[in-house]
Amino acid sequence: MARRPRIAFLLGDPNGVGPEMGARLLADATVRDAAEVLLIADAAALASGQRIAGTTLPLAEVQAPDAAVPPGSIAWWRYDALGGAAPALGTSTETAGRCTLRSLELACDAVDAGAAQAIVFAPFNKHSLRLGGLEQEDELRWLQERLRVAGFVCEFNITGALWTSRVTSHVPLREVAGLIDARAVGDAVRIIDAALKQAGVARPRIAVSGLNPHAGDGGSIGREEIEVIAPAVQALRGEGLDARGPYSPDTVFIAARRGDYDAVVSMYHDQGQIAMKLMGFERGVTLHGGLPVPVATPASGSAFDIAGQGIARIEGLRAAFDLATRMAARPG
Repeated sequence: MARRPRIAFLLGDPNGVGPEMGARLLADATVRDAAEVLLIADAAALASGQRIAGTTLPLAEVQAPDAAVPPGSIAWWRYDALGGAAPALGTSTETAGRCTLRSLELACDAVDAGAAQAIVFAPFNKHSLRLGGLEQEDELRWLQERLRVAGFVCEFNITGALWTSRVTSHVPLREVAGLIDARAVGDAVRIIDAALKQAGVARPRIAVSGLNPHAGDGGSIGREEIEVIAPAVQALRGEGLDARGPYSPDTVFIAARRGDYDAVVSMYHDQGQIAMKLMGFERGVTLHGGLPVPVATPASGSAFDIAGQGIARIEGLRAAFDLATRMAARPG
């Protein structure tokens, strides 16, 4: 029988709901049965998460990411970034950002050592990350640099069976049109096609959104669809990909929700994010595509407003763990 993949698991921002979500998820024996868990966690953040969640995890502290632990145990690769102090729940701090980045650095060390086949993290907080030293656009670009990835990377959003990628991501809206060209459209389609195949979809059906209202309405509301997006889609079809469009942004998700497509490629962040979160915010997953291993997290955020209350839902984190485990077992 093939060895279960080992998942590097991070608790997210210590001041948010991540530690309690992680403690509650990992307390489920069925989760631990699905994959080996390498929990990379600050001691104080982990203690806080277990206290809030009301759980006691079967931990075995390790000194290296590939160390073996007794059956049923969670390998805990401990670090101390909070200095033993309890997290400052409900607020962004430099200390929390440094703690989060340290966990991500150790996860990458585990990947480099061949000791982790995927990374799953509870919600980060981007403001904390920037206070803690993040200089890149987001954690995906940080991972791209740290893992020395030269090619195209993209954030996928997943709700149930429907996936999205996007041509542009965390950039000001005024810059979007200038960033859309045939290469960018092609990259966004190819990367999600490959990821879906790794996740088990044999021939992904991919809808490509237009940029303008009504997909330009024949050129009367913009010509990006005619001059850039449609030719790019046609070229992709010539490569053998099942890409179609461009479709009107305000209706493409209706067809996708109906099951006509496995994925939608949007042109900018909110074009896809708003639709996906309306369809299932609590169970949504964000997958960082184009990296050497799957990296997944729930689509929900650090939820400072409810941190410490023990009411954070874990459906999205469970879905992220399940997806990463499935993909890690089917290396692309």
